[in-house]
Amino acid sequence: MLDLKWVRHSPDEVRERLRVRGAAEVTDAAIARLGDLDEERRRLLGEGEALKARRNVVSQEVGERKRRKDPADELVTEMRAVGDRIREIDERLRDVENEAEDILLRTPNAPDPSVPVGGESNNVVVREWGALPSFDFQPRPHWEIGAELGLIDLPKGAKVAGSGFPAFTGAGARLQRALINWMLDLHTSEHGYTEASPPLLVNRDAMRGTGQFPKFVEEGDAYELVEDGLFLIPTAEVPVTNFHREELLDGDRLPISYVAYSPCFRREAGSAGKDTRGILRVHQFDKVELVRFERPENSEMALETLTGHAERVLQLLGLPYRVLLLAAGDLGFSSRKTYDLEVWAPGVGRWLEVSSSSNFGDYQARRADIRFRPAVNEKPEFVHTLNASGVALPRTIVGIIENYQREDGSVVVPEVLRKYVGADTFTR
Repeated sequence: MLDLKWVRHSPDEVRERLRVRGAAEVTDAAIARLGDLDEERRRLLGEGEALKARRNVVSQEVGERKRRKDPADELVTEMRAVGDRIREIDERLRDVENEAEDILLRTPNAPDPSVPVGGESNNVVVREWGALPSFDFQPRPHWEIGAELGLIDLPKGAKVAGSGFPAFTGAGARLQRALINWMLDLHTSEHGYTEASPPLLVNRDAMRGTGQFPKFVEEGDAYELVEDGLFLIPTAEVPVTNFHREELLDGDRLPISYVAYSPCFRREAGSAGKDTRGILRVHQFDKVELVRFERPENSEMALETLTGHAERVLQLLGLPYRVLLLAAGDLGFSSRKTYDLEVWAPGVGRWLEVSSSSNFGDYQARRADIRFRPAVNEKPEFVHTLNASGVALPRTIVGIIENYQREDGSVVVPEVLRKYVGADTFTR
């Protein structure tokens, strides 16, 4: 969440930084209300502290009078009135603090000043890698090739779970497993990440800590197990970031870097009717996630490093891609700066997002209370958190099938995956 001290001391700056996301009226109202609540909170605290001090003085005076056997009725009456007012203040303080916290939880992160202004159309292509493939035949979409080669069986997935839950079979299942194992090996051996295998269910505190609660949940995108108070994870970012919730880390441990594979579950409630063919938009998918905890002064450079690690996956797979710097209006709720990696898919004739690499600053750390001590005897600070898909599988599989397709209907296996797949080519 945002730093309340920043909101208090620089409300105009906060408004301006948030306005570029859109919904200026909502933003202005939220910041104004936070200012009012903060002012009331400080006034109530001052009054409460003064009354408690007065109660201590009166209590001592009542005791002395009783020892002298002097009447103290008026002081006892005053103490009761003071006690009643303190209780009123404490109750109002709880209400004020709860309302302020709710507003902060619903207020998105402030975009970094380097982020372009505007919406999706204002995203900036930072760089491109690889030549787009050329074919002597009309390239076909992945759902045709996948069905013919027995790689993807959409009807079977729909039969057991409904649309948006694809089934991978035969060589397709091997390809999926190969990608997961290869990416985990790459990120642990070459990039120095610690492998983690997190729970696939998390509690509300975890969802709140990374910013999925309340917005993601209330918008209907989360799969919730109400009776258990748990949620199926939308990404491994949620459990892995919360590994260190409410912890004070030793500054010498930073950076801390994890890589985790997990299935991911998203209702995609706001995307009904979009990308209904193939596996472009699904409710369950596999992803290898990279999560980093950094010192604030290192997080900007860490974002570039993190993005490079995700790019390395695509380079080794030989998939042409581009890197986009997202405009403010296209940022995720918790992100202050994001790069998207998009792979070219010739069968559908589109760029497909396969990774988002984001710097959250201290936004998640404030929600999850993750701090570090820079040095011995120094005051604790909030860490900066970052994460990237390293990378997401469904669209990466689309990229492989469509870029490596041949006229005879077969698909060449990228060289780095052959020992994992056990084949050079997928054929009928």
